[in-house]
Amino acid sequence: MINEGTRIMPEPEATDTQRHAASSGPVPDSPSASARMTPKSIAVWVLIALIGAVGWAVLALSRGEEISAAWLLAAALGSYAIGYRFYARFIAHRVLRVDKTRATPAERLDNGVDFHPTDRRVLFGHHFAAVAGAGPLVGPVLAAQMGYLPGTIWIVAGVIFAGAVQDMVTLFFSTRRDGRSLGQMARDEIGPVGGAAALVAVFAIMIILLAVLALVIVNALAHSPWGVFSIGMTIPIALFMGFYLRVLRPGRVTEVSVIGVALLLLAIVAGGWVAESSLASTFTLEKETLIIWMVAYGFIASVLPVWMLLAPRDYLSTFMKIGTIAMLALGVVIAMPTLKMPSVTDFAARGDGPVFAGSMFPFVFITIACGALSGFHSLVSSGTTPKMIQKETQVRVIGYGSMLTESFVAVMAMICACIIEPGLFFAVNSPGGVVGTTVQTASEAVTNFGFSVSPEFLAQAAKDVEETSLLSRTGGAPTFALGMSEIFSAVVGGAGMKAFWYHFAIMFEALFILTTLDAGTRVGRFMLQDTLGNVHRSFKDVSWKPGVWLASALVVGGWGYFLWVGVKDPLGGINQLFPLFGIANQLLAAVALAVCTTLLVKSGRLKWAWVTGVPLVWDVAVTLTASWQKIFSDDVKVGFFAQRDKYQDGIDAGKVLAPAKNMDEMHTVVTNATVDGVLAGLFAALIVIVLLDAARTCIRAVRSPGTVRLTEVPWTESKIIAPAGLIATPQERAELAAAGLDSGGGRAKEPVA
Repeated sequence: MINEGTRIMPEPEATDTQRHAASSGPVPDSPSASARMTPKSIAVWVLIALIGAVGWAVLALSRGEEISAAWLLAAALGSYAIGYRFYARFIAHRVLRVDKTRATPAERLDNGVDFHPTDRRVLFGHHFAAVAGAGPLVGPVLAAQMGYLPGTIWIVAGVIFAGAVQDMVTLFFSTRRDGRSLGQMARDEIGPVGGAAALVAVFAIMIILLAVLALVIVNALAHSPWGVFSIGMTIPIALFMGFYLRVLRPGRVTEVSVIGVALLLLAIVAGGWVAESSLASTFTLEKETLIIWMVAYGFIASVLPVWMLLAPRDYLSTFMKIGTIAMLALGVVIAMPTLKMPSVTDFAARGDGPVFAGSMFPFVFITIACGALSGFHSLVSSGTTPKMIQKETQVRVIGYGSMLTESFVAVMAMICACIIEPGLFFAVNSPGGVVGTTVQTASEAVTNFGFSVSPEFLAQAAKDVEETSLLSRTGGAPTFALGMSEIFSAVVGGAGMKAFWYHFAIMFEALFILTTLDAGTRVGRFMLQDTLGNVHRSFKDVSWKPGVWLASALVVGGWGYFLWVGVKDPLGGINQLFPLFGIANQLLAAVALAVCTTLLVKSGRLKWAWVTGVPLVWDVAVTLTASWQKIFSDDVKVGFFAQRDKYQDGIDAGKVLAPAKNMDEMHTVVTNATVDGVLAGLFAALIVIVLLDAARTCIRAVRSPGTVRLTEVPWTESKIIAPAGLIATPQERAELAAAGLDSGGGRAKEPVA
């Protein structure tokens, strides 16, 4: 029996778009002869390809000498341009067959709360801000331990062929299914067994990811009146922007953008004034107080109408995010700093690095997730964004384009980590148990790594940024701030401005991450409502207030609990689950790619299934290898159970081993290692179940295509006219003008009588 909203696939390669096109003319928005490249455009793209190729050649062929970071920029930007122009276009038009005549859920189900057609520029800002959290700033910094080349290759190649593909394809298929969450799509399209495994894995992993992100924010904003004031002010500014666009001046995106950016810059400058005034104590908050405010904000942001707070705030923060990164890239071009970190370090082969243990494969590909391939992105692509997108044709710029933008952030983070002295890098990023607590012990430890740095240099580096010490400032954020201060101070202000730029970078990182937390909470609410809707159908209605409030409370309560315990106990709460962050995120990507591959096969696109199938195979190989090593490795720095056995032996011998300070903490370490090992095995097992059920579904779809059922909603004609990209083409501008619309698009205006 076919459930409501499902349909039987008539034959391979037949889609709603094609059947509609058969009766009404050419396939909507398909590449046509008019899209053929001119000699001028061919010359431009050949030049772009050459710039990227030369950049890669310089990076790959360097033999120990220092080279300019500008070559890394050239390699990345040239690759991004080629990937977006050709590969993303190929996927959108040939593989997905986006249809500009088809109404999206935002248009059909517009309720002014969760479903709301949103200007593509605002939505790009929201989506980018929602997916670009701590990952692209932190992961590349930590992976720089292996040298700049392995991480850079993965960041650029990974995003073009895996990460951006996952985001765009997930967004497309969720849009075709009324914005269903990833877990629910897995249940609907793969089957009850694999779907149930996906629902459990996705929700559990999401709570861990949100708690980790929240912990980074708490650590960044605690005792920082400048950061608390500036970030807090983005909330009323965003509310003003939301009402401005909705009530005061509908559709005036450029106008409100100028006002919003001006207010944002004022808030940043005013934050510095507040920090030096008598108000500083008011905005100097303890970690516990920050948690309460963050939980309250997460709940409110997830239940308010999306146009009121979430979308404008994310859009506003995007200006600061992209603006700062763009200025950083410009600073690299002007200052031309050199990459001081080797292209590949000895740690890549030995796997005994002080920053994180493990060999280059698989752990570089686990450490760098956001910026290359991140499962968390699939939650946003199947959460808030598909409920707000105006046209299917916009999945390319919003899904693929925003992920390329995030990848560029990761490239800049890699540059920031690699332009500082390697000795300083390892002194900052190595734990206290490795480098000690003084500049003398740190200098000796780093020298043993093969990188020399004097105690005087370490002391001066801290003094330059007005910190008492930079030793063991692990987590990646301080290193990124150091690199940013080096670049900006070389362009503006000199050494005397290093401290300002360093603390500006710390606040910038906190703002970067907070926008992911509020969007992630809303996505978690959607996911939980979808899941509970399998038990009680009322929850499937995302506008049902009791369901909205209950689901939101459960989500913020989940990550808030782990965060609270983690702040109170250095070995408890989210600190206990933190080692699972990287693997869990990439296992989530495996679920998304499995769902996308299954849907390509079921919808008659078998010959294009490699688009998501190849990255799926790679991701599964990486994550399951990492999971196996984290569970069964005999190296106590890698294996959870090996660590458990070591500390249990210490307990049996009556010894206290670092980082534990007493016997109670020894028992806590044993418990944490056991829990982490069991959860790592459980997550891996759940993903294997999803993969096996997905494979079964794909085989059945190929063998008996006439029996395949899809939950894709029926085609409905769209009444909205809007450009596909951020900048309208001449043809799109003419279409908008004929309909009496500005560049933001919308429903065609009725002629005045």
